[in-house]
Amino acid sequence: FLQVGRSTESPIDFVVTDTISGSPNNDETQITQSTISRFACRIVCERSPPYTARIFAAGFDSSKNIFLGEKAAKWKNPDGHMDGLTTNGVLVMHPKGGFTEESKPGVWREISVCGDVYTLRETRSAQQRGKLVENETNVLQDGSLIDLCGATLLWRTADGLFHTPTQKHIEALRQEINAARPQCPVGLNTLAFPSINRKDVVEEKQPWAYLSCGHVHGYHNWGHRSDTEANERECPMCRTIGPYVPLWLGCEAGFYVDAGPPTHAFTPCGHVCSEKSAKYWSQIPLPHGTHAFHAACPFCATQLSGEHNCIKLIFQGPID
Repeated sequence: FLQVGRSTESPIDFVVTDTISGSPNNDETQITQSTISRFACRIVCERSPPYTARIFAAGFDSSKNIFLGEKAAKWKNPDGHMDGLTTNGVLVMHPKGGFTEESKPGVWREISVCGDVYTLRETRSAQQRGKLVENETNVLQDGSLIDLCGATLLWRTADGLFHTPTQKHIEALRQEINAARPQCPVGLNTLAFPSINRKDVVEEKQPWAYLSCGHVHGYHNWGHRSDTEANERECPMCRTIGPYVPLWLGCEAGFYVDAGPPTHAFTPCGHVCSEKSAKYWSQIPLPHGTHAFHAACPFCATQLSGEHNCIKLIFQGPID
């Protein structure tokens, strides 16, 4: 039994705060008004195999009562028991095909206090609940996404994580790509992805890429197209104009759907991972605000943009 929410009171086991898009560390940006419920949801796991986990909206407070805000939708079901939704809702999406290379996005649903499944409300906090979806359940699967309106959680099972690449594997991929000594095609200097611990400071040898074409370079200060668009640069290799950013290896192993080499970058943040992982996350619509959905980088939550939300990187090997 696990309770999730914004409250730091003792009944909450897992305290969540609002995710700030594109922020590597959330210290600098304070959320003034959180949209996450204090007692957002609870997850109940069976103690015997197959250890089924079910999700329910809202949580029990210290007096063992279900805690719902004043504005939360509540109703009585035909059989007489009460049910309700949290103020901004607990949304769940189960990907089709689990969390694998072949997975496709599923449909977002809302979960009630009693664990029933509903279609989405018109907006996150609308008083009118959606339609009951009778043939779907609140059972979490490997790769299920839980959205609490301000933070999205990824549910992984022990079996799913057993097949996921480890931190060691990602480090081996980093060393392998660096051992191939990719070069800047203009400066001819050798490039290297910084160690995963150094993920805030741009290093001298760090690879940079033009995100419209994927050509990888070292840092240089030319190619600006205009004073107004600070990050619109012209690639010296193919003359394509677009953002020019440092590349970072995505280091959270749980987000990878396969163990492939880091060949693709999300646009516009420059986080790099395997092709299948990049393509998977680039097509997942994550809830945003009260009624919008957009794809986001799993590593930094930046809203994705560009033609396909990610780009294949073109590295130049050493000339010698």
